[in-house]
Amino acid sequence: MTELVQQPSAQEAAVAPPTRWWRDAVIYQVYVRSFADGDGDGVGDLLGLRGRLHYLADLGVDAIWVTPFYPSPMADFGYDVADYRDVDPVFGSLGDAKALIDDAHRRGLRVIIDVVPNHTSDQHAWFRAAVAGGPGSPARGRYVFRPGRGAHGELPPNDWESVFGGPAWTRLPDGEWYLHLFAPEQPDLNWEHPEVRAEFDDILRFWLDLGVDGFRIDVAHGMIKAPGLPDIGRSGQARMLGTEVLPYFDQDGVHEIHRHWRRLLDSYPGERIGVAEAWAPTLERLARYVRPDELHQAFNFHYLTARWDAASFRAVIEESLAAAAPVGAPSTWVLSNHDVKRHVTRYGGGELGLRRARAAALLTLALPGSAYVYQGEELGLPEVLDLPEEYLRDPQRLRGPGEGRDGCRVPLPWGYTEPPFGFSPPGIYDSWLPMPPSWAPITVEAQRRDPSSMLSLYREALRVRREHPGLGDGTLRWLEAPAGALAFERGDGLVCAINFGPGPAELPAYGDLLLSSAPVAAEGATVRLAADTAAWWQRRDGHGG
Repeated sequence: MTELVQQPSAQEAAVAPPTRWWRDAVIYQVYVRSFADGDGDGVGDLLGLRGRLHYLADLGVDAIWVTPFYPSPMADFGYDVADYRDVDPVFGSLGDAKALIDDAHRRGLRVIIDVVPNHTSDQHAWFRAAVAGGPGSPARGRYVFRPGRGAHGELPPNDWESVFGGPAWTRLPDGEWYLHLFAPEQPDLNWEHPEVRAEFDDILRFWLDLGVDGFRIDVAHGMIKAPGLPDIGRSGQARMLGTEVLPYFDQDGVHEIHRHWRRLLDSYPGERIGVAEAWAPTLERLARYVRPDELHQAFNFHYLTARWDAASFRAVIEESLAAAAPVGAPSTWVLSNHDVKRHVTRYGGGELGLRRARAAALLTLALPGSAYVYQGEELGLPEVLDLPEEYLRDPQRLRGPGEGRDGCRVPLPWGYTEPPFGFSPPGIYDSWLPMPPSWAPITVEAQRRDPSSMLSLYREALRVRREHPGLGDGTLRWLEAPAGALAFERGDGLVCAINFGPGPAELPAYGDLLLSSAPVAAEGATVRLAADTAAWWQRRDGHGG
């Protein structure tokens, strides 16, 4: 792994060899509302994040990805942006953002921020002008406005549905409808309009000039809609996302935008990157986002959704590597994020889910490419399934069926024995989402003192990964393994094995045991890997045999 130094000058960058740091970086996702509260209002902010950078540096990650902190009415907790060049007062100031970037760089951490190009807030100056301008006004050209169907225009222009449930269209009092593939407060931009493209060029440059190391591109598969906005002919479209072709997602025209942004990123020193949050029907189509002249990484949601069994994980690993290889891109591996149920709970909850999550961490960090860690997974946090009704504000839950995403966004427990567990300064007792009292044994402070804790496992795994030449970028070679288990070799003889089965699996004693998610029993030339356990070994001869 490459340690970050001060950003080089343009002259130095011209002669410095590329590090390609992003090919095997471990990137920690900070959901800023829930990471650390620095000003005592119960909401996480940039000041709180700055105060905890030492924790992230000590954990051993290479970069942080910070979710949106722009001015926003918070209809979708910041993914409805009202001003792309400032910071919402709840999170701090533009000066706080600059100080965060500089402090992170001093600690050897790169900083990636969200950019939200598919839609704005309905409170953005452009949309307010569009509403005020009326039908046919130039301001409406920046968004997707259409007349309705039916005798009096009373029906939506087509049958598209919002990802959050319900129609993807809202009618204004003047009779025209506007498109919003998410909440009504998130009107879709018209990326066929040259002013939209020029505006986002300027937004990217603004933050690159401030020192950010890259962007996570929200809904990178959006922006371009099929000509004529054709009907789909089916309901339940949210369930089709990532599995079927939709006329409003993963259209070929998005790639020209990403190619243009890649040229913009490459014009800056320091290997600034673009990361696609892209849902595509196949891994082959997903790989198009990371062709050599497009973005650097794309999230691999197929890995995140794999069932807990050896066949499912092997299939998605092989398919991911095969899809990325022809375009020369690294695969990315992610187990949780701010939009999905935490994997401790998805994998069964309780001790079973925790044991599987420990094994999954070692599997993930041993795979070729880049890995993402969602805040709190290094503590083994479960999904909070019993939040009081009055706290549930996720628009996905409020507009459609399902549990919503509030339960994976509960603030982090840092210390002490009662909520809010050091999330806020002393004397502040309420956080924006309440924290379970049962989290007392899994705070950062409690786990830091326990060598067998999940936090200790992550710290040690990241240390080995950083120091071991065989981990990170590269290839893997599958080894024979008993039913229900997987084993593969990396680089100069590091072997990872994981047992998904219900009982112990017998495997060869590959060499020196480096790390395991649970105790491993050695019996002469074999080892017994318990159910839901993973381990790393180093072959004594340094290579495969």
